[in-house]
Amino acid sequence: MTHTSLNRKLLSGATVLAVTASLVLTGCAGMSPTARNTAIGAGAGAAAGGLIGDGKGAAIGAGLGALGGYIWSQHMENKKREMERVTAGTGVQVEQTADNQLRLNIPNDISFDTNSAVIKPHLQPILDQFAQGLGSQPNTEVLIVGHTDSTGNDAINDPLSLRRANSARDYLAARGANSSLIRTEGRGSRQPIADNGSEAGRAKNRRIEIFLAERAPAQGAQQPMQPPAMNQPIGQPIQR
Repeated sequence: MTHTSLNRKLLSGATVLAVTASLVLTGCAGMSPTARNTAIGAGAGAAAGGLIGDGKGAAIGAGLGALGGYIWSQHMENKKREMERVTAGTGVQVEQTADNQLRLNIPNDISFDTNSAVIKPHLQPILDQFAQGLGSQPNTEVLIVGHTDSTGNDAINDPLSLRRANSARDYLAARGANSSLIRTEGRGSRQPIADNGSEAGRAKNRRIEIFLAERAPAQGAQQPMQPPAMNQPIGQPIQR
């Protein structure tokens, strides 16, 4: 690729990004959150794809970008409020992440006994509430991550943290959640949130995290047709 052609592609990408920024400030103002995120994703994808070559990359990039990132819909806000209500006083942290995921940080004292992957009774009502509605939300994704403290070695901690994540997944699936949309990971002791040098710190590090995310639908996805209002005529009357 010559310097001239590369410069032209960079200029094309910059132009698309400028248009996207303009949409955010003007045209997107009246859009729903879903439509706005989809438009932004399409523009950013086209800008990146424009570097592929011959104009085809921009079209490919726009299609990929239109798949959208995570959105914070009314469904996500309602789910957050539900989880805040059911976890009040339990020590579970409920928050919206910077990339619009709903995150539950569940400490070990209400989730699993030491060296066990059997769900404690105190965790069950939390998972019951979390599972509600997951079977009817096709654009949602769930990630469950298990963590341990630094006691023991990776040969013990890694499979234990994964078994705990899998236990939470199986519990949700048994209550109607689509298990194919739930990913699990066991990260052992590699991501502490407190000092492992104290018992209090180790207790905080023994935990599972549950992430719920909703993706914007692909651009151009079919929307359900709205029925006409009562007594509203359809089409033009026949002239006789």
